[in-house]
Amino acid sequence: MSSADPTFDGAYGSYTITAADRDEVRRYRIALLVAGLAMSLGLLHWWQIGGSWAWIWVVPLAAALGLALQWIHIYLRPLHRALQLFWLLGCLGWAGLLLIAGPAETLSTLREQPLWILAIGPLFAALAGIGFKEFFCFQRPEAIGLTLLLPAALLGRLLGLINAPVCLALLESAALLLVLLALRKFGMEAAADVGDKSVFAYLDGQQPAGTP
Repeated sequence: MSSADPTFDGAYGSYTITAADRDEVRRYRIALLVAGLAMSLGLLHWWQIGGSWAWIWVVPLAAALGLALQWIHIYLRPLHRALQLFWLLGCLGWAGLLLIAGPAETLSTLREQPLWILAIGPLFAALAGIGFKEFFCFQRPEAIGLTLLLPAALLGRLLGLINAPVCLALLESAALLLVLLALRKFGMEAAADVGDKSVFAYLDGQQPAGTP
């Protein structure tokens, strides 16, 4: 911490936004942008070229989402851990799909057997959770759009309410909203993403001794 770091009055005392905080916020925003671009390009690849190699975009999507969940600031630690658990389960689901169907047939299998959504869906649930957090904190319309379109696409397809092209269109719309959300965040002060650090300190103080 340096003397140039800004200090704020929080709900439970003063706190300082440090260079480390600003760096973490910057990395979070970059990770969101990479996730949005990977999802957008992967769906476009699947739509326009075919699914044989479009699955490869899941790798940067999952990696960027995992990093975003590492750097995101959420007051409630159980909620943060739940989103990370969803991410892990979704990654395992994709790994299982790739292993069983084979890389070349992964996305065609997903299209023809929607029950696989139960396996890969938690990854997108984690992404929808980030969208909800962003809307709750900043009331950005693209954030609530992301939050609503992801479950609408996947649950709609799982329940047979929409066909594959409509599902892809909804997912592509959600991906583009994620790109927009990430881009708009670069114009915000880092303090907005960090939030009230005195609340983090207070909640950490309520944890029993030895709680990680």
